[in-house]
Amino acid sequence: MKTKSDENKPLTFRAETRQLLDILIHSLYTDHEIFLRELVSNASDALTRMNFEMLTNRDVLDPEIELGIWITADPSARTLTIRDTGIGMTRSEMEDNLGTIAHSGAKAFMQAASHQENSDLSNIIGQFGVGFYSVFMVAEKVEVASHSFRKDEPSYLWTSDGKETFTVVSHDKTDRGTIITVYLKEDATDFTDENRLREIIRQHSDYVAFPVYIGESTEQVNRQSALWRQTTQQISEKDANDFYRQFTLDQKEPLAYTHLAVDAPVQAYALLFIPGSAEHYLFAPRKQDGLRLYARKVLIQDYFRELLPEYLRFVQGIVDSEDLPLNISRETIQSNRLLMQLKKIITNKAIEMIRKMSQDSPEKYSEFWDLFGRYIKEGVASDPADFESLVSLLRFQTLNHPDEQISLDTYMNERGLGQQQIYYIFGDDDHSVIHSPHLDVVRQRNLDVLLLTDPLDSFMLLALKHYKDIPLVNVADKDADLGKPSEGNESKFPPATEETKSTLIKRFQTALGTRVADVRISDRLVESPARLVDPDDSPGQEIQRVYKIINQPLEVPRKVLGINPRHEILVRIAAMPEDSPLAPLVMEQIYEDALLIEGLHPDPAGMIDRIQKIMSAAIKEKES
Repeated sequence: MKTKSDENKPLTFRAETRQLLDILIHSLYTDHEIFLRELVSNASDALTRMNFEMLTNRDVLDPEIELGIWITADPSARTLTIRDTGIGMTRSEMEDNLGTIAHSGAKAFMQAASHQENSDLSNIIGQFGVGFYSVFMVAEKVEVASHSFRKDEPSYLWTSDGKETFTVVSHDKTDRGTIITVYLKEDATDFTDENRLREIIRQHSDYVAFPVYIGESTEQVNRQSALWRQTTQQISEKDANDFYRQFTLDQKEPLAYTHLAVDAPVQAYALLFIPGSAEHYLFAPRKQDGLRLYARKVLIQDYFRELLPEYLRFVQGIVDSEDLPLNISRETIQSNRLLMQLKKIITNKAIEMIRKMSQDSPEKYSEFWDLFGRYIKEGVASDPADFESLVSLLRFQTLNHPDEQISLDTYMNERGLGQQQIYYIFGDDDHSVIHSPHLDVVRQRNLDVLLLTDPLDSFMLLALKHYKDIPLVNVADKDADLGKPSEGNESKFPPATEETKSTLIKRFQTALGTRVADVRISDRLVESPARLVDPDDSPGQEIQRVYKIINQPLEVPRKVLGINPRHEILVRIAAMPEDSPLAPLVMEQIYEDALLIEGLHPDPAGMIDRIQKIMSAAIKEKES
């Protein structure tokens, strides 16, 4: 059992917390004002928790007092005080919340700080549970007096100079909430200027959900009113961007935003954003996917993922409904009809926001596609309900547009007269796909082709078979309808005789044996000597690629080697003596070149010895 003297004994900060405090106290970080944002944010969280508690429990300390935040300064004493009427803390909660940093927050923060340029920590303080400690950038000492909302709990005072230790002792505070008293350093006296404090609150905490008062004034400093509950006409782009920055602490403007206010079938408000960054990387202020969900302005969940389909998980924002119950959870979503209706409304609004950006701001949409295009492909592949809305948002690099992304509508508008297909080809990367022999006849006939090099493309093509009743056709399919040759685009090689064709087929079959299913003459090759195609009744390429990606077994049949008998190399092979040692080497190399371009070669380095032998033979022939 602890004695009173034991309870008053100084407690030591954990090692990682001491390291963190040392960084903050000795930091060259210049934007010290951010500490006030963090303290106000903590106070707002305490008020939110208190508000939620009182929805079901009125047996609390001071149930009738106003939920708010009061900031007062004393220039002569060089102190700044932040008081809230939130949920308060017990002794153990003080030790846990103020004496330690949960989930290795200090370590994560220090790793982030070591990579942050120009000693600018403003974007990462508060992201690792270390926001409170930023006060020691301006404080010589900090006192935190708190009384829990529980009536029978005593109050306590936490004190520290931010060095080695802190103390928690009994206190005489009788009203609910927390008071933080900051004893400012000599170079931080500007934080006793009320005008300066108002400026900071309006810049960083304008949309805090509770009133903030400064000094003796009874006029709240922050707007507090929920921006998302205003009319669309009242919300300017500047207002939306300012709100986004305060909501996410992200200094990069969103690519787009949209506002929603509906009365039926659900009364709801929403403010949705497309972030300017794609990943929840180390410095991301909101580290999880999901929308912030309110019911009648009461925060229900900070990261609610059930209001948007999975493929729109990158969308950030707030949803507030008058009709939702306060006990919404993952378990109740399927049975809550209103929530399902709200999900449909929010999803449609988010898709409309993306569609509008694609039409009104092509440059921004190009940036969006680079960041989030894969999510749209995921939606096409996985969500039949939104399929039609999403397909028009797809963008593709094509043979005729290798350095830009175009829509399927643009492809359709540019296709040649009489073309009744949308052509595509799979590849492992941009460089290899552009050199594929499957594109020989396509180039000859002036056709454009979608270049699909993203692993998600194969999943997408399982669902995307047609667009506006026009079929999508893989140019690598042996029976693909590629139309008729254009006039004036004949091959530069003269026609091969039937004897040459027969000779080549036999020699390739002998050289390659069972490694190929068959050797056939191809009419789809122009500049290339050979290509590999799937035999009859084999799974489509998209199926093969999907199975490969998900590491599922699929017996892929041996390929058919299609050869170009008009190609100069093959004409010379046909003319070589049957016992020529060079011919088998060249045929092996042609086959393995085809494997390589298809991404199927098991050992590219194994070709080196053969290539050297071919080079040696070519040199000898030249010398003779």
